[in-house]
Amino acid sequence: MNLIEVKTNQQEDDWVLFPTRLYKNDPHFIRPIDQEIKDIFDPKTNRFFSLDKSDAIRWILQKDGKTIGRIAAFVNGKTYNTEDQPTGGCGFFDCIDDQKAANLLFDASRDWLKSRGMEAMDGPVNFGERDKNWGVLIDGFAEQNYGMLYNAPYYQKLYENYGFGLYFNQLTYGRSVSKTKDFEPRFYERAQQALNNPDITFRYIKKKNFDEAAVYFHEVYSKAWGGHSGVKPMTLEQAQKMFGKLKPIADERLIYFGFYKDEPISFFLSIPELNQLFKYVDGKMNWLGKLKFAYHMKMGHCKKMLGLVFGVIPEWHGKGVESAMVVSYSDIAWNKGLPYKTIEMNWIGDFNPKMMKVCEQLGAEVWRTHATYRYLFDRKKLFERCPIIE
Repeated sequence: MNLIEVKTNQQEDDWVLFPTRLYKNDPHFIRPIDQEIKDIFDPKTNRFFSLDKSDAIRWILQKDGKTIGRIAAFVNGKTYNTEDQPTGGCGFFDCIDDQKAANLLFDASRDWLKSRGMEAMDGPVNFGERDKNWGVLIDGFAEQNYGMLYNAPYYQKLYENYGFGLYFNQLTYGRSVSKTKDFEPRFYERAQQALNNPDITFRYIKKKNFDEAAVYFHEVYSKAWGGHSGVKPMTLEQAQKMFGKLKPIADERLIYFGFYKDEPISFFLSIPELNQLFKYVDGKMNWLGKLKFAYHMKMGHCKKMLGLVFGVIPEWHGKGVESAMVVSYSDIAWNKGLPYKTIEMNWIGDFNPKMMKVCEQLGAEVWRTHATYRYLFDRKKLFERCPIIE
C-alpha cells in the first residue's frame, strides 16, 4: 500500500471523490458539494489557516494503483491548546473495510500531529467549526443531513481497534410534525400558561422582513445565551449576515418568533433540510446545479425540516413559553399544509443533558448517533470522556 500526500489538482479530485466512489451503491449516501469540501483546505477560503500554528495535510492511500482510503490531519490554532493536552484532529477519513489500511492512515495523522507538538488527536473532526463534518456514524444508518458525515457501519471498529476512545456522542433527535403524534398532557398544561396570556403572541417572519428578524434574533440570543460558558457572543452584524445567508434557502414559514407586547422573547429557527435538495445536484452547484436545487425546492420535494436553534430569554423560563411556542407552531405547520413530514435536530452532545431534555420535552427521539473519538499518544495516560455541562 502506498500513502500519497495530496499536492496536485488531480490528487485533490481523487481525494474529494473517493467517498462517492466508495458508496456508489449505497442508497443512503448523499454526495457532498465538491467545492465546499475543497474550500476547507484552501487558505483563501478557510480563515482557520490564518491562525497561529494552524496547518493541514491530506493523504490518499493506494493499492495496486487504486485508491482505497483517504484522510486529513490538522492543527486548529483556535482550539489545539484548550484541552488537558495539545490536541490536533484527523478527519475526512474514508476507507475500505481493512484494518491495516485504516491503521496506515491513522498512523500518518498521528505522526504528523506529533511532529507539530500535539499529544492527542480527535477524530473524525473538521478543520473549522464543529457544526459540520464531525463524528463517526455509529447508529441510525439513513440519509445524512447536510453537513453531517455518513459512513458504513464498519468504521466504528476501524477507529476502536486502532485505539481511539469514545470522547462524546452527538445525537440527532427527530420527530414527526404531524398532529397524529401528540405531546404529553403536561406539555400542553405548561403551554397553556403562555397561550392564555393575551400579551404573548407567536408569528413567523416573512423574508421581506428579515432585517427585523435579525434584530429580534440578536436581542433574544444575547439574553438567552449570553451567560453560557463556551457560547460565543454574537454581534448584530453577525446576526444580519446569518439572516442574509439564510434568505436564499429559507422557508419563511419556518422562521418563528414569540413576543410579549411586541417585544421579542423567543425564537425557533428551522430550514428545509438541504441534503434533501442537494442529492439532486450530483455534488456541483454550478448554474445547472442551482437550477436543479431551485426546481426541487419549488416543487416541495424536501420533506424534512432541520431545527437550527431554539431560544427563550431567561425571565420567561418556566412560564410555558417554550411549550406554547412549539404547540402554536405545530398548529400552523398542520393547518397551512406544509410539505415537511419530519423535523430533525443535529449535534446534541451527550455532554449537554439540559439540551437533551429539551429535545425530549418536544417529543423527539434519538434517530442517529455520531461518535467523536480521541486518541492519546501517551498510551499510559488516563483517558477521560468529555465533561458533562452542569
